[in-house]
Amino acid sequence: MATAAPPVIQLTGVVKDYKGLRPLRVALLTVADGERVAVAGFDATAAEVLVNLVNGAILPDAGSVSVLGRDTADIGDETEWLASLERFGIVTPRAVLLEGATLLQNLALPMTLEIDRVPDDIQARIRELARRVGIAEASLGQLAGEAPADVRMRVHLARAVALRPQVLLFEHPTLGVSPEVVTGFAHNTLRVVSEDALTVLAVTNDPVFTDLVAQRAYTLRPATGELVSNKGWRRWLGM
Repeated sequence: MATAAPPVIQLTGVVKDYKGLRPLRVALLTVADGERVAVAGFDATAAEVLVNLVNGAILPDAGSVSVLGRDTADIGDETEWLASLERFGIVTPRAVLLEGATLLQNLALPMTLEIDRVPDDIQARIRELARRVGIAEASLGQLAGEAPADVRMRVHLARAVALRPQVLLFEHPTLGVSPEVVTGFAHNTLRVVSEDALTVLAVTNDPVFTDLVAQRAYTLRPATGELVSNKGWRRWLGM
């Protein structure tokens, strides 16, 4: 009998003190290859901490975090950790956009530093990437600082998937965006992650995004770290 592949992401008995009201606790969270899992109940700071635990930027005070079968505590040095980051794409409103640069220039950043005059071959890749995430080609000359929230959100998604990661992490990606905008963004997200066969962990309190993107959904009980299945989240939406 073939041995089952280990989860792409697994947090077990994790405790991390981040100077909040209580430490972040996660009793058990697993995400299998190609799965799309959403977790709710995290404020902005706790969501950032969880994402950084998964990508190995920080280590838990207790418990273990493994990614693709390897404990993040076993990453040897900064060089190895930076190389390991290539596995991840992170969609977060914390990501910096160059406000005085165009959307095309911002989208070019994962691929080149030559953004004053983006090379033609990279421009072609950017236009295809923009199409996939729902950014109109006519908008690519717009300054990032003038772009509405929904377009900025799509730029974050496009940059996160530009270099073909294995795992896509979402950190409250739709915060402050209206539900009708979230619906379109979620459809684009689902198409991209399905086409690229990405494993997804989304930290979000947004029921619309969760319903359209996630295969499994949980809510954190902060005191214990237990993740409770949101089996009725569709009813919560009145569906």
